[in-house]
Order: sequence, then structure tokens, then C-alpha cells
Amino acid sequence: MLKSVPFEVTLADKQSVILLESFISEFIKKNQKRIKVKAFFEEQSLEFYAALKKEKSGLHRIYFSKAKQKELGVFMNDYFTLQVFEDTSKYGVEMSEELEAVLLTDYDAFKIFEDLTPGRKRSIIYAISRYKSSQMRVEKALILTQNLKKGIKDPKMWFKPQ
Repeated sequence: MLKSVPFEVTLADKQSVILLESFISEFIKKNQKRIKVKAFFEEQSLEFYAALKKEKSGLHRIYFSKAKQKELGVFMNDYFTLQVFEDTSKYGVEMSEELEAVLLTDYDAFKIFEDLTPGRKRSIIYAISRYKSSQMRVEKALILTQNLKKGIKDPKMWFKPQ
């Protein structure tokens, strides 16, 4: 599996980090668009998946949300450590057990889910995983599967009972 050495970074702006090419050159050569990231600051650590974006300027950037910053305990001008890994997950993010179980019990919904674009799949996975309680993740996954089977295409309506 492809991985970088740990390297030091700081926030580039309110919600992103610039990754120097010298640390991610192998990822660039292999045209990796999605990566798994491990971030470390003081006694805290955090793992997440990110899109590796190349800007017109040639710099490479990843999104690093305010929620992730808060969880890690970093602020502007703090230096923290990142290490990036090849994304070997099926969807570019880890799917919750609850969503996976619901999709495995409903073949029609699973088939529709699999036919969605990778970005739509990730959006659904993120939306379900946002819920703290397992019961709520199951309930939202069940609503989602019913709405997918009804042909609802609008992501804003996927998690609303019809």
C-alpha cells in the first residue's frame, strides 16, 4: 500500500491544507484522486478520507473542515503532522455497519445505490454516518432505501419520509 512519510503542515485557509508535492509525489504519479489521511496534533489523532485536489497554480490541497480542526484541536498557525495513505476503500470513505446491513437486506436498493456516481455514494455514506445513534442510522438508511426505490433523485429528499 502506498503511503507517505509523516510531514508537518499548517492550515492554508479556514478549511484546507496544502500538501507539498515532495511528500505526495508517488500519489501524483499514480494519479490518486482520493486519499486516506491521518492527522496528529499533541495527544490527539484523527483519520479521514479526502479528495486530493490539484489547483491551477500546481499546488495540491485537501479539505480540512472546521469539525475536523476542532476534533484535532488545531487553530490557524498551528503546525500539525499528516501522513497520507492510498485509499483502498470501496467508496472512498468507510461505510457504517448500519447502512451496509440495510443495503445488504434490500437487493433492489443496493443495485440502485451501486449505480449512483461515486460522489453521490459518498454523500449518502457521510449523511448516514453523521448520526450519533445506531438506531437513527438504521432509520435513515431504511428511509433512504425506500426513497431510492421510489425513484427519488433529489439528494435533499433522500432522507425524508414520503
